[in-house]
Amino acid sequence: QAQLVESGGGLVQAGGSLRLSCAASGLRYSIDVMGWYRQAPGKQRELVATITKLHQTNYVDSVKGRFTISRDNTKNTVYLQMNSLKPEDTAVYYCYVRDIFRALPWGQGTQVTVSS
Repeated sequence: QAQLVESGGGLVQAGGSLRLSCAASGLRYSIDVMGWYRQAPGKQRELVATITKLHQTNYVDSVKGRFTISRDNTKNTVYLQMNSLKPEDTAVYYCYVRDIFRALPWGQGTQVTVSS
């Protein structure tokens, strides 16, 4: 059964950096798009960044220039390098993986907390 496991979250001061990782396992089909969503308390889950298998990337405006998404196709892993973090980046971050047919079930997420 397909599974996503996120890691790398934590508590950091404003201006700091974190690197999130997400490994996909139990895949039946090849991965198409990978990405990251986040959900802050009381808010809807929002798309942060995506990357295609050809490494084309897309970012929400609020993180452009601060976050970088990357992937290792040999390891079925996606990363999110987050620099210049702001308190408004505080959220649970969820990995998104879509194979050639469907999106995989969400993982447990990883908490990112940015203190001011």
